[in-house]
Amino acid sequence: MTLLGWIHTIIAIIALLSGFYTLVVYKVITPEQKSGRLYLLCTFIAAVTALMIYKHGGFGPGHALAVLTLLALAGGFVVTKIPALAKIADYFRALCFSGTLLFHMIPAITDGLLRLPVGDPVLTDPQDPLLKKFYLAFLVIFLVGYVMQFLWLKKHRKP
Repeated sequence: MTLLGWIHTIIAIIALLSGFYTLVVYKVITPEQKSGRLYLLCTFIAAVTALMIYKHGGFGPGHALAVLTLLALAGGFVVTKIPALAKIADYFRALCFSGTLLFHMIPAITDGLLRLPVGDPVLTDPQDPLLKKFYLAFLVIFLVGYVMQFLWLKKHRKP
């Protein structure tokens, strides 16, 4: 792995840890929390560095997820600045910022299972059906988690 690959991986791990911590403690990720800011900053850096990694020679699924991550981050920040969207801003921001966790998990499980353990990885084919099952499980967890956030936000909404 290259130096950039290591930096990307370390930043992405910090992002994941701070993101899950923030969800457990605060129920939603926002830039108003220290751990939320750490998550959002590390997620931004991880997405940008992902766009600089070309281990297969061209634009691939990891790059597409990085672009989606950057769009979700932008959407989560911009929606709170548009007065006409004030009623949905918190819900949309939660969707965007939580969605970035999903976008982190897909390459994390893919790279993890295709690289580890070193010398004898769990999987050797990126098209392995086991990966698709993980992706589906992550999607279901994301959807359930978002519904829980939506209900929590609705309950705690400021009039």
